[in-house]
Amino acid sequence: MKIESDILKEDKIIPTKYSCYGDGLQLPLKISGVPEEAKSLALIVDDPDAPSGDFVHWVVWNIDPEVTRIENISSLKGATEGRTSLDKPGYIAPCPPSGIHHYNFNLYALDTTLSIPESYDKLDLLGSMEDHTLESAKLVALYGK
Repeated sequence: MKIESDILKEDKIIPTKYSCYGDGLQLPLKISGVPEEAKSLALIVDDPDAPSGDFVHWVVWNIDPEVTRIENISSLKGATEGRTSLDKPGYIAPCPPSGIHHYNFNLYALDTTLSIPESYDKLDLLGSMEDHTLESAKLVALYGK
């Protein structure tokens, strides 16, 4: 399984228009090689370099395993957004206060759909996915002020 973007390559700088200093657009993603037995996908976007520790930018589950592109939540009919580090759903564009930060786009293929509340966050989702993850993929992008 693979997650990538037409906008940048692995370990490269995210264009400013995809940050809070630009238009705050979500980085468009491409997905390929999803296992045939996958019943759903989950996506976690986080920044482990944040001053307060791991900052969660987006948490989404029950993504249709047939999805090959993610532009925004409206492209993910039936998917559920969980709570970010701002304690609400939705995508948060990169906005580091200083230095270069790593933004991890972690994709998981699951053998089930998840019946969990929208109030769940990254840690809750990871716990719910335990023993259900068939495969995972990761894209790391960089951004700095």
